[in-house]
Amino acid sequence: MAPVTTPAVVLQAWRYSETSKIVRLATRDLGVQSAIAKGALRPRSRFGAGLEWLSEGVAHLYHRESRDLQVLGAFDLIDLRRGLARDVARCAGAAAIAEIVLRMAPAAPLPGAYDALTTGLTSLVTAPAADVDAAALRAAWCVLGALGFEPSLARCARDGTPLEPDPARSVPFSIAEGGVLCPRCAAARGVIRLPPTAYRDLRALVDPAHPLPTLDAAHAAAHRRLIARFVRHHYGEAGALHALDFWTRRSWDAAS
Repeated sequence: MAPVTTPAVVLQAWRYSETSKIVRLATRDLGVQSAIAKGALRPRSRFGAGLEWLSEGVAHLYHRESRDLQVLGAFDLIDLRRGLARDVARCAGAAAIAEIVLRMAPAAPLPGAYDALTTGLTSLVTAPAADVDAAALRAAWCVLGALGFEPSLARCARDGTPLEPDPARSVPFSIAEGGVLCPRCAAARGVIRLPPTAYRDLRALVDPAHPLPTLDAAHAAAHRRLIARFVRHHYGEAGALHALDFWTRRSWDAAS
């Protein structure tokens, strides 16, 4: 059987035996796949240092739809993304984005989500320190959008009414409905009131063509909490999302 060759990012990797690893890969052509890399832990492994967390390369997978664990024949490394280790904020943001892909992406072709993931990780490596929070938020929203969960910010998420928010008034936002609401629908339970600045910043974060907004610590924290609640609702399962929780809390700031 000839291997399927596809761009891939390592989302998880752990020891399987004395010589092998199990990896979870985000692939451009097959979605999220689990695979065994036989011999990956041997001193002269053909995988070398390629199967590190969030490294990007070209995966050669012996793929069968009838099995849950594929066989990874080779991984041609392109980028180790060591720049994510420059500080905890970059690493935590990248981990949260990877967790969203790992939990919410299907085992099916979804090139838009893969491209959003790789673009977001690259932006986290290159972002100035002051823009790391905004870059991570944009990357997360873009991944969610590519997975089919882009929030509706220009039309009412319930009835499709075009919105022209008053720049001096808060904007109702429903996590359950997936976006902003018109005045008629805003009486629904569970509506969040976004201050005008938060609404403008959210529109900028969701749109990659827009310059990144400048977020101070308090506003960045509020945006992280919003996206965490959004992900938890639309993820639809009760399982733990440890990386997302860690990023949302930024507990390393409190400790420093």
